[in-house]
Amino acid sequence: MTISTDAPVIAGAPAARPHNSPSRAGSDFAGLSRRITEAGLLERRPGYYTVRLGVVIGLLAAGWGAFLALGDTWWQLAVAAFLALVFGQVALVAHDLAHRQVFRRRRPSEVWGRLFGNLGIGMSYGWWMNKHTRHHANPNHEELDPDVAPDILVWSTDQARNSSGVSRLIGGRQAALFFPLLTLEGFNLHVAGVRALRSPSMKNRLLEGSLLFLHIAAYLTALFVVLPPGKAVAFLAVHQCLFGVYLGCTFAPNHKGMPTFTGDERPDFLRRQVLTSRNVRGGLLTDVMLGGLNYQIEHHLFPSMPTPHLRRARTIVRAYCAEIGVPYYETGLIESYREALTHLHRVGEPIRRQRRETA
Repeated sequence: MTISTDAPVIAGAPAARPHNSPSRAGSDFAGLSRRITEAGLLERRPGYYTVRLGVVIGLLAAGWGAFLALGDTWWQLAVAAFLALVFGQVALVAHDLAHRQVFRRRRPSEVWGRLFGNLGIGMSYGWWMNKHTRHHANPNHEELDPDVAPDILVWSTDQARNSSGVSRLIGGRQAALFFPLLTLEGFNLHVAGVRALRSPSMKNRLLEGSLLFLHIAAYLTALFVVLPPGKAVAFLAVHQCLFGVYLGCTFAPNHKGMPTFTGDERPDFLRRQVLTSRNVRGGLLTDVMLGGLNYQIEHHLFPSMPTPHLRRARTIVRAYCAEIGVPYYETGLIESYREALTHLHRVGEPIRRQRRETA
């Protein structure tokens, strides 16, 4: 196992003690799990999710209702911005459904997940579920986590040295381009979901595809029936670009710039999740806007924990990590973005150096 030196050192944090003995592989997490269970933090919160799902559905209906009521006007761009935030909240609800935070059983989780994901915002629940499950199993592992696989961006100096195509073209400036590129993330989610329909590993492809294309057809029909072509295209651009930025700003603070792993060996479950995750401090507004993902350490340790319990779990997890000598890192929201961008700039150095040498 190799821990990437591209990640920042956590100032003032105790070093993680060696933990390679198979006989002890689950013991530290078992001790933490007992404390969390005894505190009742894994219990379902049906009342909370009834209200939250109802509010999100209401906001979605209000947004489209305003769109139909306003008709042909440039004020529709304000509606587009509002719906971008609502789509982000729908995506966060779909995330909770996928982790069975809402329903204990798989069937209702999948039904509601596809309604919110595929039909509601045009994001394939099956494609996202497959990708996100692999991420949770091996966060920040360069060979196993799809979220740090080199694609448009590179996440380590090794990836930068071996990059080609688009990632090599922009890798040296990827920190400066990060937020502009997020404007494409909404479009990317739609395209990736449609492309995944061709994969034999995709379950329920007919249902997934039908709901996706129903969303796309209804979305485009509404835009081009209510608005003239120029305003329809402007609405689509503002809506999808801001949706992508919001999603990116929600997920970027969680792992970017934290240690990455390579090789066949991995630390035990607790360290694998804690060392690669970053919490974001904040109040109620931060909790709502980030959908509870600001408690990324607790979420990764207990993915099925209902969102409203994550804040309470933080106190227990942080104290427990201090007891066993595992670094627990959290910072402010703006600082988390700065650290992520600093990391992106740092790992792009091999590309910049090669360009200087060949200039």
